[in-house]
Amino acid sequence: MNHQEGFFEGVRGSRIYYQSWTPESDLKAVLLIAHGLAEHSGRYLNVVNHFVPLGYAIYGIDYLGHGKSDGTRAFVQTFDDYLDTLATYHSMVESWHPDKPIFLVGHSMGGLIAPLFSLSHKPNLAGLIVSGPASKVPDEISPLLILMSKLLAVILPKAGVQSVDAEGVSRDPAVVQAYENDPLVYRGKATARLAAELLKAMQRLRLEAAEIVMPVLIMQGSEDKLVDPDGAQLLHDIIGSSDKTLKIYPGLYHEIFNEPERDQVFADMQAWLGEHI
Repeated sequence: MNHQEGFFEGVRGSRIYYQSWTPESDLKAVLLIAHGLAEHSGRYLNVVNHFVPLGYAIYGIDYLGHGKSDGTRAFVQTFDDYLDTLATYHSMVESWHPDKPIFLVGHSMGGLIAPLFSLSHKPNLAGLIVSGPASKVPDEISPLLILMSKLLAVILPKAGVQSVDAEGVSRDPAVVQAYENDPLVYRGKATARLAAELLKAMQRLRLEAAEIVMPVLIMQGSEDKLVDPDGAQLLHDIIGSSDKTLKIYPGLYHEIFNEPERDQVFADMQAWLGEHI
């Protein structure tokens, strides 16, 4: 396979890192990866190693404040910064493969970015695949707490509020150790502004998801401890598409692509893609 990387100009002149893995053989389709909070595009090598030999090209970026891209870590002025950055990159990928279907694959926070991007920018996509989507406001967050988070986001926008628990990433100790030792994974706390923007984005998705009519595959580990696993069912129920599939994987944690049972996950994803190319 061929690996390429580079940078492009994102919002407010930011330098955004991107990379791709393409097959030596004929290309079937493109998978565009939207990664999760605090991580980066380089953590999807299991997806790369499974799908590139099958004829799929994998493209990904490090979002603003993540990985090799510019920006304060785990901070964003507005959630639209992620969507606008993805729009720029999607246009680049589309220009490189104008005759190939593009599927947007979003994990965790990327599972929130992906459907909102499809709503806000109306891109030419063959379908959405979301894994462990951050699509539901946790039940323990009261309206008062939401209001307080919005105030903190204005008063102290870069204050740290919560970090990702590495133990919740996967049941595979090697994956957890690699996550903890990865210099491109942000191990500090997400900022108050980002937390508030995430909550607003979840609320926005709930209001607008009925307008999503493209094919959608939603994949969720039942024992996810980093996002509310009920969010996958919620997202499935509120999406307007008549072609939507929900796969729940009993016992799996948040990163189903990095769980011991990932071969089954990839087999399901491969079968769904085969039906939609």
